[in-house]
Amino acid sequence: MLERLLTYEEKVILDLRKLYETYGYQPYRMSKFEEYELYIRHKEFLASENVISFSDTNGKVLALKPDVTLSIIKGGVDNPGIKQKVYYNENVYRVSSSTHRYKEIMQAGLECIGDVDLYDIYEVIHLAAASMARVGEDFVICLSHLDTITETIASITSDEDLKEKILYYLSRKNTHDLKRLCDENGIPERGYESLRTFIQAYGKRDSVLEKLGALPATEGLEEIRKLSELIKSSPYSDRIQFDFSLTGNTQYYNGFVFKGMLNGVYGDVLSGGQYDRMMEKMQRRAGAIGFAVYMDVLEQLAERKQGFDVDVLLLYGEGQSPKMVAEKVRELTDKGLSCSAQKNVPEKLRAGEIIDLRKEG
Repeated sequence: MLERLLTYEEKVILDLRKLYETYGYQPYRMSKFEEYELYIRHKEFLASENVISFSDTNGKVLALKPDVTLSIIKGGVDNPGIKQKVYYNENVYRVSSSTHRYKEIMQAGLECIGDVDLYDIYEVIHLAAASMARVGEDFVICLSHLDTITETIASITSDEDLKEKILYYLSRKNTHDLKRLCDENGIPERGYESLRTFIQAYGKRDSVLEKLGALPATEGLEEIRKLSELIKSSPYSDRIQFDFSLTGNTQYYNGFVFKGMLNGVYGDVLSGGQYDRMMEKMQRRAGAIGFAVYMDVLEQLAERKQGFDVDVLLLYGEGQSPKMVAEKVRELTDKGLSCSAQKNVPEKLRAGEIIDLRKEG
């Protein structure tokens, strides 16, 4: 009966909490408010730069939190050799990707902060895939390695503006404009071919690893191979693919970055990665990796998943006995069915069945 009272999003949140606690992640609670300055200093890290702010009674400018990760970093401490593993389901306040208006959005996710190693990276990516599986069956996790991309670009050019343009074209799989950019800036054909490799490096992991073999050997490539081997032990291995057109903000992210997508849903359902550089900017010495599930995107699925608002719509007329209506409602609810007794059909009510006592009468 309790399950019937929960919305689709609430059911997903409960499933995710059970999943994260199984792997030793502890719940994280925070205030709705945070100092506005925190978000202004790190606005590039946010999904949206728009932040709702207001003045507190003491004159300090506060903000309704548009993000959880920044607060977790700010409130943590570095303990060498120890990992802080937390999960959250918190309301954040930002512009919705679906409505493009300010909205209170439930966001779920987890963070692993501290002495992060290859196992932790695997575990977080595995949990990202397991999270997607609890949302819908037809999903994919796309995985990239930012350091390998940026190191290859750095070996081709030291021009920071040019690096940004290269990343832009890589992220859009735009070989035509990438080639033009390389020609205009005197980048040799060998350099262009290395960059083009990243655009073509997407799909099943083993196939992508073969393509990446054309690149010069680096520590990053070796780490990619080791992680891919680890992922084979995950039941979601076939759902985790490589896509090296996936980049990100290099001021904040490093190493592995990933996104989760679901068939039939526009936009990313899940996003995450390593953010050691973000930690450095906030005077933290630890490593970090995490992800967030965007519940507002899942609203596209909610209608289909929840089905009907009520099992039975019971219609009765003005002259019919209230006792007869009460008995019929009790008969239905005793069977475990939900029932709405009405004199007319409500415009937006979705009912699995309509019983019309007016006709029976």
